[in-house]
Amino acid sequence: MIQPMKRSPLRALAPLSLALALATGALALAAPAHANTTTQPAASAALAAPAPLLSAAELKPLLGQPGVRVLDIRADKDYAAGHVPGAVNTPYGKYRGPKENAGQLPSEAALTQLLQAAGVDRDTHVVVVHAGSDHTDFGAAARVYWTLKVGGLTRLSILDGGTRAWKAAGGALETAAPQVTPSQFSYRYDQEQIVTSEELAAALTAGNAPLLVDARPPRFFSGEARVDAAARYGTLPGAQSFDNAQFFPKEGTTLKPASELKALVAQAGAASAPAVSFCNTGHWAATNWFVMSEIAGNKAVKLYPASVVEWSQSERPMQNQPSRVSALVQDVKRAFDK
Repeated sequence: MIQPMKRSPLRALAPLSLALALATGALALAAPAHANTTTQPAASAALAAPAPLLSAAELKPLLGQPGVRVLDIRADKDYAAGHVPGAVNTPYGKYRGPKENAGQLPSEAALTQLLQAAGVDRDTHVVVVHAGSDHTDFGAAARVYWTLKVGGLTRLSILDGGTRAWKAAGGALETAAPQVTPSQFSYRYDQEQIVTSEELAAALTAGNAPLLVDARPPRFFSGEARVDAAARYGTLPGAQSFDNAQFFPKEGTTLKPASELKALVAQAGAASAPAVSFCNTGHWAATNWFVMSEIAGNKAVKLYPASVVEWSQSERPMQNQPSRVSALVQDVKRAFDK
């Protein structure tokens, strides 16, 4: 049995090809550690874990309940125009990194301040609400969910379809911001749940890489497209393509039924094998992580938050990287398409 990898260097392993490592599911990265170092109150352990995904009908009876906090992650102006009753606005950008790489982790101090002001405590049931304008909005909610989880919160849900689904179900909207009593919550990253570039590079060098799942649209995976912040085209060595859009009906903004989601995860080989989900900046990748971990139940899936943008800015190898001439041609085309 492969033992979980801690933050110490990888043990010396017999050389294996990357293809064999992927085929057998062998890897050095551990399943996420779910035990938090902070002692949990006995009452918290007695509470039933909420469903990770809620419909509008399931959210409605929770509103106004003690211990429940709805976080609306839309922009300030959208929140002010109308939001789920009692929701507190914590815009998505507050959970993201700088322009150079939005996938980088914000500081613990910044997240502590944000969540304290929102009245979120360790035992709070947090429901994350996104816009629901298109399926990529779900990635924002999933990234916030992941951020809260690696910060020690355990009672978490996402409103499937977001504000759009709430309105479609006849849910009321309000414009007044609620008065919130600040909490004393202190945010701390659980580093065992976070994958770094250094870890992945070491695992690849050792021939003991995890199942790498690229959540981006196929053109990014194949090296035909890149975001501005990425230094190069292509994907991580040995990665497989699994566009996050596959988890949604065509043009849909809510996830497919759980049985279909689980079948798709199994088809990708990520039903139980340790894996790492990545994209450009850990946004689309958060959707794949959420479905694989929280819906399909594979707790051996991790998220690589800094993703391809950080990886491409180093001298590390990339797969499907076009020639220098092809890359220049693609850059010119990208410039004209803007």
